[in-house]
This record gives sequence, C-alpha cells and structure tokens, in this order.
Amino acid sequence: MPGEDNLPDTIDAKDTTDTNGEIVSVLCDGDPGEHFIITVGPAVKKKRLDTYLQSRFSQFSRTHIQTLIKEQGVTVNEHPAKASTKLSAGDTVDLIVPAPKSNELMAEDIPINVIYEDDDMIVLNKQADIIVHPARGNKSGTLVNGLIHYANQLSSINGDFRPGIVHRLDRNTTGVMVVAKTDTAHWQLSRQFAERTTQKTYIAVAHGVPDLTADCIDKPIGTNKSFRERMAVNMDGKEAVTFYKVLEEFRGYSIIELSPKTGRTHQLRVHMQYIRHPIVADDMYGGKVIYPWQIEDREPAPQDPLMNRTALHAWKLEIDHPTTGKRMLFTADLPPDIQNLIDNLRKHRKIETKKQEDKARIRPHDL
Repeated sequence: MPGEDNLPDTIDAKDTTDTNGEIVSVLCDGDPGEHFIITVGPAVKKKRLDTYLQSRFSQFSRTHIQTLIKEQGVTVNEHPAKASTKLSAGDTVDLIVPAPKSNELMAEDIPINVIYEDDDMIVLNKQADIIVHPARGNKSGTLVNGLIHYANQLSSINGDFRPGIVHRLDRNTTGVMVVAKTDTAHWQLSRQFAERTTQKTYIAVAHGVPDLTADCIDKPIGTNKSFRERMAVNMDGKEAVTFYKVLEEFRGYSIIELSPKTGRTHQLRVHMQYIRHPIVADDMYGGKVIYPWQIEDREPAPQDPLMNRTALHAWKLEIDHPTTGKRMLFTADLPPDIQNLIDNLRKHRKIETKKQEDKARIRPHDL
C-alpha cells in the first residue's frame, strides 16, 4: 500500500512486505490491538497528528483517534502528544491500535462539496443518491461517513450516528445543507430551525402547471395510514406550511419555487402531491420518470431517462451565523441532471405567450 502522498513511511510492524525496495504495511488490515511504530515519510510537512493517523487507520473515525490521543495512547518521538501536534518527515509515532467500539462509524472518503466552512460550521452542496446519516443498521455509505473522514471536528449533540447533523435532506434531494462543527454552534443553529427563523428555498420540476401562480399550502402531515414508510396530508398530523411560486411554465410541466415554513418529513413532496402536481420522478408521491421521447412527443423508444430521481433541489439557505449572529445567504447551483431536464423542457415544451414571458423573469439557469 503506498504511503502518505504516494511516498511510503517506514513502519516497524509484524506484517510488512518488501516490494521493489519499499517497505509496505497492511495498516488497514491490521488486527485491533496491534502495535505500530511509524516513521513519518518525507512527503509529510506540518500535518496534524489526528489527521495523519485517521488517514492511516481509516477504519476508525477521527473522534476515535482523538480519544486515543487524549488518553495518551499515542507518543511522538517518545513524548506524549496532542491531537494538534504537527508531524514532519522523520518523526516517530508509536501507538497500539484499539478495537473500535461496536457503535463506531467508519470514516469513508465520500466527496463533500463544500460551499463555506469556518471553525463553527460547514455548508455543503449535498449530492443525489446519498443518505444523510445511518439508519436501520446501515452504518456505511452515508454523508456522515464522509463528514467523519473530512472534518477534524463535528458536534456530538445528536449522538454517535448523527455527528454534526442539524437538519436533513432526503436521499435524492440535492443542495444546501449546514453541518455543525461544535456543540455550541449546533445548539444555535438548531434553535433557528426550531423557531423558523431560517429561510429555505427549493427548486422543483413538477408535473403539470398549478392553476394559481403562487399560493400557500397549509395542510397537516402525518404517517400514511396505508403505507407506514410514507407520509400524507393527515388531519391528525402536525402542522405543515409550504409557500410556492411558479417560475416557468411548459406544456405539461412547470418549474416551482418552494419555501417551507415548517420542517415535516417529506413535506414538499407530500404537499406537491396533494395539489396534484407531484415532483418529476418522485415515484413515492406520484411523480413519473421522464424519457427524452416523452418530452419530444415522439414514439416510445429504449432510452436512458432524462430524470430518474426526485427533481428537487435545495437552492438557498439563509441563516444567522451561530457565533457572530451575522445573517448569511448560501446558494447551490442546480445539479446537471435537473439543469438538463429544464434545458430539454425549454427546447421542446416551451409555451410562446406573453404571460409565459412575464412568469419567466426569475429562472433557475440565472442562479
């Protein structure tokens, strides 16, 4: 296995092999409790100890590594070390790898698209097809696994499986999310969401065109009585309020701006289904996958879909900074698949009317 930055470290351990003159360690496959003495390689310059070890022992989260260091389970050049100790070429790191806790999450090198970051928070543009945090026994492949790998520190308020998570986006919803790095920041941000002082704005592509160009959907949401994994407008449910505005109309479709004032599970998707304009490709709530031949009004043909996941994007998030109190606005560009869908609608489904031109003054492609 290559060393840091593709240059090997020299490692004195029982499982080593000599490949073309290089000493190679099977660190990630080593048994818990194994003793390692690592001589830092020549490519390392002023790198934090916790960051270095987490990159070497990726089966452990950075929190686990920091705990090991804090409990004096690691020495550098035969002296006790801190997580912030800076390593350079030639330093010797001595540690015994502990067994991970049964509830420990694995750090995974999952891409994190960072919009903004400081000592208190990370604002990111979430990609599609990724769950925010582990659930139902699934401990890998989530955004949290990627955040553990990426961040030196995350808040601990939500427990071992949701470090840093202040709010969520659905698996196939893209766009702006804020993550807390400290517990103080987490409390401050959570209070804003609870008190509804945040401003969230989404862009969706919907089936059909609502009769009203703007309106408020004020309908409570609860568990669907027929399908427990789904939500539905339910008079016994919790208050749910969504404002919408039609940004652009097409034959059979529309671009909708959605502003939720509450944060119920699947709220926007349920409300759009309720007004009979479900979000494109949202098969749980009435949306349909779209193929090019459908948009172009041609005969059915075997093609890849233009959109095969819910066409919903968290476009803007406005919050107060958890430390300074300064109001901050973050935006995330439309992902390629939604932008491609919109481009095809404009090309093949455009409505040539003065009314349409008036409604198209604000368009997602101008973001």
